[in-house]
Amino acid sequence: MSASAADKAAVLVEALPYIRRFAGQVVVVKYGGNALAGASDDDALSLFAQDIVLMRQVGMRPVVVHGGGPQISDLMSRLGKVTEFRNGLRVTDAETVDIARMVLVGMVNPQLVSAVNVHGPLAVGVSGEDAGLIRAVARDPELGFVGDVAAINPGILQGLLDEGFVPIVATIGTDEHGQAYNINADTVAGAIAQALAAEKLVYLTDIEGLRRVVDDPSSLIRQTTPDELDALMADGTIAGGMIPKVESCVAAVRAGVRRAHILDGRIPHVLLLEFFTDEGIGTMVR
Repeated sequence: MSASAADKAAVLVEALPYIRRFAGQVVVVKYGGNALAGASDDDALSLFAQDIVLMRQVGMRPVVVHGGGPQISDLMSRLGKVTEFRNGLRVTDAETVDIARMVLVGMVNPQLVSAVNVHGPLAVGVSGEDAGLIRAVARDPELGFVGDVAAINPGILQGLLDEGFVPIVATIGTDEHGQAYNINADTVAGAIAQALAAEKLVYLTDIEGLRRVVDDPSSLIRQTTPDELDALMADGTIAGGMIPKVESCVAAVRAGVRRAHILDGRIPHVLLLEFFTDEGIGTMVR
């Protein structure tokens, strides 16, 4: 019993300087549907919610930005619609953007809010349509209602953070005419991190980090820079659905976000391992 208690004390001592360092700092966490791969949704979501609540309780200011790609694809399949992707982005007609809005705002967002609020009245669900949070523009006519971020109006998020709440953001944006667009959640997370001058931007996904050789686990990149990531995208090492994540990391770090991380969301309490231990985990962009 005493050894167990000593181990717990050692963990707290190790965490203390990190708690001091990150107190009062904004951390943007992108939680994607793929982070649930390999674990039951309830277990993974519960562990993630515990991490977010603990971060909030030790003085950090977390903002959660979520995707819902697998859930959107599942509903589209049940409705008989075929999903088409180009460069990691979903081709989105008028019916598909309505499906995306239903899934993100009506299903995934409330699930995340409820998981956090099991621990107290902390989380507030927000759509990019609320208070003009995400102003969108069409990315490419061939992609339909897929948007790029034209601007972030962070006022609603800043207000919630100042009141001690944890904003949970669904990534539907609108243009100047009120037309809704589905925007890649990786892109939105990076833009919000920039707008809030975040200390950290974190992507939770279903891989342990970036690799120099895709099929070689020993080639995991522990630390890297925007210039190196540009080169890895140019030579095709980074491709497909990882491109929006990496592009967002690069843009955010160059815009002043101190660190960006790509972590394996399947690892229990991966956020706590990254933030509050000496060793860290995953890939860090600095």
